[in-house]
Amino acid sequence: MDVRRLDLLRELAERGSITAVARATHRTPSAVSQQLKILEREAGMPLTERSGRGIVLTSAGQALARSATEVAVALERASALWDEFRNHPSGEVSVLTFPTAGQMLMPGVLQDSARIDGLVVTCTDLDPELAEFPDLASDYDIVLAHTMPGLRPWGGRGLRVVPLMVEPLDVGLPVGHRLAERSYLTASDVVDETWIGVPPGFPFERVLHELEQQAGRRIDIAQRLSDMRIIEAFILAGLGIAFLPRFTTNALTEGIVLKPMRGLDSRREVVALVRPDVAERLAVRTVLDILVAHAARVERAYAT
Repeated sequence: MDVRRLDLLRELAERGSITAVARATHRTPSAVSQQLKILEREAGMPLTERSGRGIVLTSAGQALARSATEVAVALERASALWDEFRNHPSGEVSVLTFPTAGQMLMPGVLQDSARIDGLVVTCTDLDPELAEFPDLASDYDIVLAHTMPGLRPWGGRGLRVVPLMVEPLDVGLPVGHRLAERSYLTASDVVDETWIGVPPGFPFERVLHELEQQAGRRIDIAQRLSDMRIIEAFILAGLGIAFLPRFTTNALTEGIVLKPMRGLDSRREVVALVRPDVAERLAVRTVLDILVAHAARVERAYAT
């Protein structure tokens, strides 16, 4: 069987439609369909079947798609061994980051990777909903994702998950707020405040739900925003309070104070998601090592 056709089948398993596969592989939908039909003839059995207006993989197609992943991993591993023999992690590595991780980690990562001849790192930022992070690993070599403790939307997707850091989420208050002098806050302290929340489906939403459960009543969410810089501006303007990431809040000395919560698991986990075959590439492993080192450096800076 042709490895390139197997890879198309794997893409179909991950992306869910011929159109999405065509877009990702820079082919026409008819070209993708034709290659999959050839693969079916080679396999000697149906690999796809109609479902509504689209197609899904048969059980045989699902099994072959899993094998295609194993083939891709083996090929990348062989290529990585050759790169290791030459001791040269060359190539381009694409990184997708959510904004605050990009601010916190990517400048140093790009500086360090630029010192390695032949290694090129390209960075793109996006702030998706929690469930969208795994899908993005099909389009980027490394996806920086964040989630709340206990939530694993990428579980069962076969992705390599590299833990980077655990970042506390503190309550951001304007200087002069009635709670600004407290050393820590509890749910009863803040439940009656006006809150600036995040859009439904974003990771921080779970902390707000847990706050409501602990306080025993709903909180007043006046605005929902995804950009932390805008949220900081709203806090400074006295429009509400919000959970802010401790390591990446810009306004630590510019009119906002951060107060830790007691009795509430307010923290997020930052990880890197990589497809298993991509994770074998020496260039990708090198960038992951740099990411891990910079994340550890940030955590140490706030622990001292």
